[in-house]
Amino acid sequence: MEKQNSIFKTAIVGIVAGLIGGGASYVALDQINNANYNNNAQTSISSSSAKTSKNSARNSGAMTPAYNSVRGAVVSVINMKRQDTRSNSLFDIFGDDNPNKDKGKLQTYSEGSGVIYTKSGNKGYIVTNNHVVSGSDKVQVMLSNGKTVNARIVGTDATTDLAVLSIDASYATQIAEFGDSKSLQAGQTVIAVGSPLGSEYASTVTQGIISAPARSITTSSANQQTVIQTDAAINPGNSGGALVNSAGQVIGINSMKLSQSGDGTSVEGMGFAIPSNEVVTIVNQLVKKGKIVRPQLGVKVIALQGMPASYRKQLNIKSNLKDGIYIAEVTKRGAASVAGIKVGDVIIKVDNQSISDVASLHSILYNHKVGDRVSVTINRNGNEMKLNIKLQAD
Repeated sequence: MEKQNSIFKTAIVGIVAGLIGGGASYVALDQINNANYNNNAQTSISSSSAKTSKNSARNSGAMTPAYNSVRGAVVSVINMKRQDTRSNSLFDIFGDDNPNKDKGKLQTYSEGSGVIYTKSGNKGYIVTNNHVVSGSDKVQVMLSNGKTVNARIVGTDATTDLAVLSIDASYATQIAEFGDSKSLQAGQTVIAVGSPLGSEYASTVTQGIISAPARSITTSSANQQTVIQTDAAINPGNSGGALVNSAGQVIGINSMKLSQSGDGTSVEGMGFAIPSNEVVTIVNQLVKKGKIVRPQLGVKVIALQGMPASYRKQLNIKSNLKDGIYIAEVTKRGAASVAGIKVGDVIIKVDNQSISDVASLHSILYNHKVGDRVSVTINRNGNEMKLNIKLQAD
């Protein structure tokens, strides 16, 4: 890689502090003190007794119908690992292999969330985060009705942090619908549904807004992603859960949060979700092939959408360019480098389809195979150029 542009580092927000784990490993809350409850219900007080008014609001939550559309499809995902409980024995001391030794019992290691998104034949399919099921010896799913069933890992993808599980179709009693993440707007109301701190708090719903519909970030594993930024509360255990719009459609899979800025400042209300359009592309491939083999251009980019005007000016991006992705790095001898793409170019089309963010680029590229050629239209210093690029493997 060429040396990373310092402006690029600033524009991508900084390294995301860490994935918000399947890791809700049974945190117990001894007490919740000084809780103040307000259910918007009027009360009528007399000298003899307290009474509740018949005028109490029954359906005051505007997002309640949206929640009801998905709550049965959102599950808790339980990562189980074998814990070695053997004590020292003569077999251990002398290095002998005891055929009857305890190889360790399966125990809950961590918990996350998942979303049942389709049913086919005798299987129901669940999307979750890769890090929720990573390293598991067995995976179980707790349904919204509290029943726990075994699940099988169909496929995983560490790059996008997505995984697909399957369960018996008879347990998939409610299916969530994916919405179009490209249609999202900043300020739009959303809810996050999942199991913060584990299955004890399953089906928890929090509300917020879309803070940014397409934010380019670099994760703690050094993968570059375009994600949805939201201020809806996302906590450990929410990983793999649903980010839902007012129509009750899943428009993102909650994956991570920014808990600390680059200078160590603690931050709140900065959660991120994988856009539904990218989720659909990935899960379809995982079900079909069990893995993702990616054709790549060999670039690192920043989406123009949502980029502050000050950055655009510093990067010398023409004001008439509203959408596209800015090339911040070009991999030496990568596909883009061989074709002549340079740092500072802006990709505006691939295969004559407009590109607005990394997710839309991935969506097009992943419909190709390694070795395919694609037409890439770039803007360089205000002039459009069309290049023919042979895709390489990631």
